[in-house]
Amino acid sequence: MTVIVRDVRAQDAEGFARVRRAALPFMLATGEQCAFDWAHAHPKGHERPLVAVTGDGEVIGTVQQRIAHDAPEPGIGSLNVYVSPSHLRRGAGTLLLHAAEEHLARQGARTLYSWVLDAPENLAWAERRGYAPSRSAYFLRLDLAAAELPPLQDPPAGVELRTAQDFAADPRPLFALDAVTTADEPGDVGTMLDDYAHWRATTWEHPLFDRRLTTVAVVDGVPAAFSAAQTDGLGRYNSGMTGTAPAFRGRGLAKLVKNASLHRARAAGCTEAFTGNDTGNGAMLAINRWFGYEVAAREVRHVRTIG
Repeated sequence: MTVIVRDVRAQDAEGFARVRRAALPFMLATGEQCAFDWAHAHPKGHERPLVAVTGDGEVIGTVQQRIAHDAPEPGIGSLNVYVSPSHLRRGAGTLLLHAAEEHLARQGARTLYSWVLDAPENLAWAERRGYAPSRSAYFLRLDLAAAELPPLQDPPAGVELRTAQDFAADPRPLFALDAVTTADEPGDVGTMLDDYAHWRATTWEHPLFDRRLTTVAVVDGVPAAFSAAQTDGLGRYNSGMTGTAPAFRGRGLAKLVKNASLHRARAAGCTEAFTGNDTGNGAMLAINRWFGYEVAAREVRHVRTIG
């Protein structure tokens, strides 16, 4: 079977999302989301999504790639290759990987990171191509339709629960909260959120971001903790990020906002909830176990030095 790798086209969005859902069913993916992400990619990220297609034009593989322009150090690139399970071992993944590596090298990348699902064949595939394992993370799943969620609790004195929609007139306080919590999130590559206009265009306006389910704890008028919600319109809900500003940690606010968001999600008709945690993030893993989340899969971030 002939496989061709090329740049994405507008009509590839649904096929791109279909491959993502098939290869990685623990993350939300829609055609609308893919098209939005392509249209709003930061120019400094040099993103170039590619697809592997058959002779008749069927999308069977994808790769997302970017330069980490928002990292404190230069020369870091990332790429994630996904192939439809029904089209494995036909060379599509290798073709996508080589094309992405060449593009990122031309853009100055010297270190490449890639997530690989923790299965023997996947890990061996990455190792043969020069990638070494680094940290790992879990995909967690909760049967939201059947789960016995912890009962809702009244917030402590001085704490008010709001939704992101309540900040629609001016979301800048949520940007500040997102920036301070993202700064110390576990990971190989640090991230600094310092571009409000880009955050507003790509996070606040993102088609998966559900403002009415995203819950914010406000302490004495200051946003202190939040649980960001994503939904795909198919009954699937994802906790994009749950974080607490350093000055407010240790008060149980992460549990408070996440519980409220999950209850709202179920009331809105969501039946599955997903989230992800670094395997070393014991605090959030304990919180998610408390809610009833179970490990659905593990993935390992791999690294390769190319210069």
